[in-house]
Amino acid sequence: MSYKILIINPGSTSTKIGVFEDETLLFEETLRHTTEELAGFNMIVDQKDFRKKVILDVLAEKNFDIKTLDVCVGRGGMLKPIPGGTYAVSDDLLEDLKIGKQGQHASNLGGILAREIGDELGVPSYIVDPVVVDELMPSSRLSGVPELPRISVFHALNQKAVAKRYAKEVGKKYTDLNLIVVHMGGGVSVGAHDHGKVVDVYNALDGDGAFSPERAGGVPSGALVKMCFSGEYTQAEVMKKLVGKGGFNAYIGSNDARDLEKLVNEGDEHAKLVQDAFYQQVAKDIGGMATVLRGKVDQIILTGGIAYSKHTCEELEKRAGFIAPFTVYAGEDELLALAQGALRVMNGEEEPMKY
Repeated sequence: MSYKILIINPGSTSTKIGVFEDETLLFEETLRHTTEELAGFNMIVDQKDFRKKVILDVLAEKNFDIKTLDVCVGRGGMLKPIPGGTYAVSDDLLEDLKIGKQGQHASNLGGILAREIGDELGVPSYIVDPVVVDELMPSSRLSGVPELPRISVFHALNQKAVAKRYAKEVGKKYTDLNLIVVHMGGGVSVGAHDHGKVVDVYNALDGDGAFSPERAGGVPSGALVKMCFSGEYTQAEVMKKLVGKGGFNAYIGSNDARDLEKLVNEGDEHAKLVQDAFYQQVAKDIGGMATVLRGKVDQIILTGGIAYSKHTCEELEKRAGFIAPFTVYAGEDELLALAQGALRVMNGEEEPMKY
């Protein structure tokens, strides 16, 4: 039996939707929202009816009969920390999306919209592997300062999707493998996947691991404290240095890895230094996760937009190829990953998780 799936992936100024029949994309659209359109909403959840109308209008324009849908899937939002998997949008989960359990973010609308549209059609609604997926083992949580525990914030959806894709391609179960997954996009996250659980991961958001196109990664903590108390910067300005204006942005004024590679190819020595430092830091993260897995690593997987760079993949393999073989799945197909999460439940391959 085949299933028709509506995928809803809201961003701060856009809503991406896709309609799949099993894993085949029938069509996708990126619906952009102007600042003026969103200005009248005080809270993210207040945008629900506006975004729902835009979605349904586009489906109508495509002459797509929504009554043929079998399931609706939304991007997971800022929920409480939860294990990875596909979750039915229960009443409790829905309430935590509405209040923004760990913060206000447009992705919270994904599950809300999937539940409302699904309920109207009488079909199930799910979310899949939100950024708050937390499977850390207890020893991974200690940072050295009890008040500052290490936390799990990473590209869970894509990391889990490519890990399961690799397992399927080699004819094994994800839960039988030890993998290191390296997501390289606007942020970088490197995770140790131990028999189906991400037991350690570098926080991709605000202060852990390698620097990235727009994030600073781990910085010298003493110097950061002095910066914070220097009186020269506000809290918001310091945070912007860590997230948004850090990494490639700080060094070359661009958050595009292709711009960095172009400068290197043109002979720019400063750009070459930045690129070498990036490769060194990502490779160190891979090595660190290899020790978490006690050296028993079946495969290292490179993914995210920067993995399109052949040079980047080759350089990382030169540095860390002694640990395990490399596989590259460039890009980040979030719509397909969300569809696959729902299909695993619909086809009985996985049990839906309970929130």
